[in-house]
Amino acid sequence: MKNLIDQFGSPLYVYDEKTILYQIDQLKSGIPYKDVLFCYAMKANSNLAILKTMQGQGLGVDCVSAGELVLALKAGFDPSVIRFTPTFASREEISFAVKQQAQITLDSIGLLDWFVEVFSETPIGLRMNPSVMAGAYEKTSVGHAKAKFGIAMDHLGEILDKVDQKQIQINGLHIHSGSDILEMDQFMTAVEALLKVAPAFKSLVYIDLGSGFKVPYYPGDKETDMIVLGQVVGKRFESFCQEYGRPLRLVFEPGKFLVSRSGQFLVTCTGVKENGGITFAGVDSGFNHLIRPMFYGAYHTIRNISNPDGALHTYDIVGNICETDTFASDRMIPQIHPGDILCVENAGAYCYSMASSYNTRPRPAEVYQRVDGTTQLIRRRETMEDILAMQVEE
Repeated sequence: MKNLIDQFGSPLYVYDEKTILYQIDQLKSGIPYKDVLFCYAMKANSNLAILKTMQGQGLGVDCVSAGELVLALKAGFDPSVIRFTPTFASREEISFAVKQQAQITLDSIGLLDWFVEVFSETPIGLRMNPSVMAGAYEKTSVGHAKAKFGIAMDHLGEILDKVDQKQIQINGLHIHSGSDILEMDQFMTAVEALLKVAPAFKSLVYIDLGSGFKVPYYPGDKETDMIVLGQVVGKRFESFCQEYGRPLRLVFEPGKFLVSRSGQFLVTCTGVKENGGITFAGVDSGFNHLIRPMFYGAYHTIRNISNPDGALHTYDIVGNICETDTFASDRMIPQIHPGDILCVENAGAYCYSMASSYNTRPRPAEVYQRVDGTTQLIRRRETMEDILAMQVEE
């Protein structure tokens, strides 16, 4: 990895295409339902090279903004496999998505009223709230009763009245409960909540169960068993379709599951010091480049690739931002010296896509290690000229 730092600079995001292809295969083999569509949730990582890998493997894509939709189209996704599932999006964004012929999903009754007046001939999906607290982190649990996402199930009667009165074409239902869901009971509780109301909608084409599948973050950590999930969900969905009277398409929207393990974030140690009995190893990055540990309390394995066999010492790995930005606390890592390269694992999802130029520090480059062994620069390092170009002087 040091040669990549020498070539592309530090810090640096590195993605492995082989790992992404493996994760895609895990999905396809684990959920063998005859009519299933996997739509990559591109908010996890929206680099065009990653998107083209997904498109080349026959996946669809899940977008939550007009900007993501533009990138999805540029990557070659056909509108028929693009799903637009925002929350509190502007009417301009939604209108743009309709014009691009993406599948629209709305998550509020107010938007439903507006939509049918403007786009009466366009079928739409509805995102429902299953009132299930699920996932590893409170901030990424998005299906509980007090979440901003989806339409509460107790509004079902109001929705059905509008469907009848205004002849609204509801062609799909959607849920998403949270991130890093491991317990099958949690996932199936949300699924059952949706399937309970689904028969009230007579023109469904698909059911979208979101995702939230867990990946391991450290040796021995648990992950979602896709084979078990595929068997349980597939069997239940087949029985539902029999009850419904015809087969429907089954949709999933995995994001982190597909790309998280593919990514490594390389940083350089800029100094080591002790304060209050704690040994701090500072690096040339911070929460402006990888915010998950500070924002969610997420765990990322960190390795010292410059001294992998060194004696173990306890460190807090911290960044160079002017607020507290701690990548790891009380972590046993082979002895770290200034200049050592540290590797932060599971950096393929929600790292660059949530990065910023906070403290006026340019964003790092991204490189892609291809299946054929080549390494490709897929986003150049941001420069001060890029940052200054956005500002308007008097």
